[in-house]
Amino acid sequence: MAICTVHTTPSLSMPNTHLHQRQVIFFTSARRNQFFRGQNRAFTVSCSADAKTVVIGLAADSGCGKSTFMRRLTSVFGGAAEPPKGGNPDSNTLISDTTTVICLDDYHSLDRTGRKEKGVTALDPRANDFDLMYEQVKALKEGKAVDKPIYNHVTGLLDPPEVIQPPKILVIEGLHPMFDERVRDLLDFSIYLDISNEVKFAWKIQRDMAERGHSLESIKASIEARKPDFDAFIDPQKKYADAVIEVLPTQLIPGDNEGKVLRVRLIQKEGLKHFSPVYLFDEGSTISWIPCGRKLTCSYPGIKFAYGPETYFSNEVSVLEMDGQFDRLDELIYVESHLSNLSSKFYGEVTQQMLKHSDFPGSNNGTGLFQTIIGLKIRDLYEQIVAERATATAEAAKV
Repeated sequence: MAICTVHTTPSLSMPNTHLHQRQVIFFTSARRNQFFRGQNRAFTVSCSADAKTVVIGLAADSGCGKSTFMRRLTSVFGGAAEPPKGGNPDSNTLISDTTTVICLDDYHSLDRTGRKEKGVTALDPRANDFDLMYEQVKALKEGKAVDKPIYNHVTGLLDPPEVIQPPKILVIEGLHPMFDERVRDLLDFSIYLDISNEVKFAWKIQRDMAERGHSLESIKASIEARKPDFDAFIDPQKKYADAVIEVLPTQLIPGDNEGKVLRVRLIQKEGLKHFSPVYLFDEGSTISWIPCGRKLTCSYPGIKFAYGPETYFSNEVSVLEMDGQFDRLDELIYVESHLSNLSSKFYGEVTQQMLKHSDFPGSNNGTGLFQTIIGLKIRDLYEQIVAERATATAEAAKV
């Protein structure tokens, strides 16, 4: 949608008018600076560029659920997220009607061979082009198309660039969305997926041993090789995040280390302009709730929720926690009815989204639930920002 200003031109033969100079109107077509002749007088419509793109940052290590989160997020806005049509089949970009998701691996400055030769990992800032990342995210936020590079995960090479048009919502996901201060300052909202070492190890064993035939020793060696760079360059970004989804081993089964039953915490920063934290029962209180019973089926080890205020890296936060997993997703409506500030459009929308993607990883536990909730919160944030900008433009036109 374009925001336009009407400039009228009086005509001697047309003494009356229904349009006044500098009146703000809205066009859904792409026409700009058009000249028209109305019933009473001629007028020129001068249209500015569409509203600036809203930019969301999602940080996490490899294999921590970023792709699943992106699918949940784009689903909230409607339309299927697909690679650019007619482009590189190995493109990492996903485009829907409203959103464009860019993988920050595309800003690797070294290909796989180059990293090996220099003895650096993809997590090391020296293997990434933050100047180009900043320039292109800034350009997209300002409504300008960019020629974005492509890192080919199949070949490990840097492929020719692809043209990315500015979307309504740009999501930059990867290892470093909050590492560079310049890029960080462009974000309208940021999320960090914080998977504990125990859970990450259990997940990698399940995936790499069962699906890829790797040995336990090679998996341990791979994790240990990445850990110094992860601790130095990736993990510190969570202190900047507006929301953190923290995934931990369950506390419902003593000594559990399988990573199948999870304790998940949604850490929400207080005091943000367009974001109100979700709360359980009573905002600001400290709550512990075991909902199992007539309205929620729970098999062993059950489900436990908690909520309360905390301090996280010197920031005041609200924390919503779920430990355990759902037996029946249709019964999630009972839990949803006790949560407030969900930013849902109608009663039961969280449950509907969860049922819609019941085959996604994490759909029976807090990872799927909190990813869905954050998706709804981002939609609400986007709508607030767009409405705010439209109001500001209309007010400016009155001056």
